[in-house]
Amino acid sequence: MEFKIQTLWDGGSIDHDPVVIKLEGSPSGLIMTVDAPFFDDPKPMGGVAGQPYPELWNYEVVEAFFLNDKNEYLEMEFSPHGQHLLLLLDGYRHPIQDKLPLEYQATIEDKKWQGRAVIPAGYFPSQVSKMNCYSIHGVGDKRTYESLYPTPKGKYSEPDFHRLEYFQPINLKALLPDNTEPDPKYWKKK
Repeated sequence: MEFKIQTLWDGGSIDHDPVVIKLEGSPSGLIMTVDAPFFDDPKPMGGVAGQPYPELWNYEVVEAFFLNDKNEYLEMEFSPHGQHLLLLLDGYRHPIQDKLPLEYQATIEDKKWQGRAVIPAGYFPSQVSKMNCYSIHGVGDKRTYESLYPTPKGKYSEPDFHRLEYFQPINLKALLPDNTEPDPKYWKKK
């Protein structure tokens, strides 16, 4: 599956090549690749490539969210500098796990960056039915928020990537056929 982020968070037009996200099934879960323009924003301070980084959304990042009909969702964030952040959420903005380990590498070359992550199947909530993807870059008043499935123009005054009602359907069973029951190792209710 391939997705291109071609709009701002509220449906406006972007002024650069789109971020391309590809999803592919694997025996261990899902492989996600990112091909994106590199905006050369400041690096996450003290961040280590291949390791989780708290509040990564404050830096140049590409995000993907996977949601089920119970409002359980996986939020994944990827930096061009190799850091990542994964959160499991049970309801709107209610994290139950964060900073999960992940196999992730990123490279930067010629004003573009590529990332590749192998996401374990157990990190996904059971019966994923919807998703959305985002890209964030820029500093200060140049901060730019982009969305695969934007919110309607004029409906809100600021971006919020947890507006679950704007996520769109995905047939994740084609890539993760065993995505039927929650993995209790990760999806314990607190």
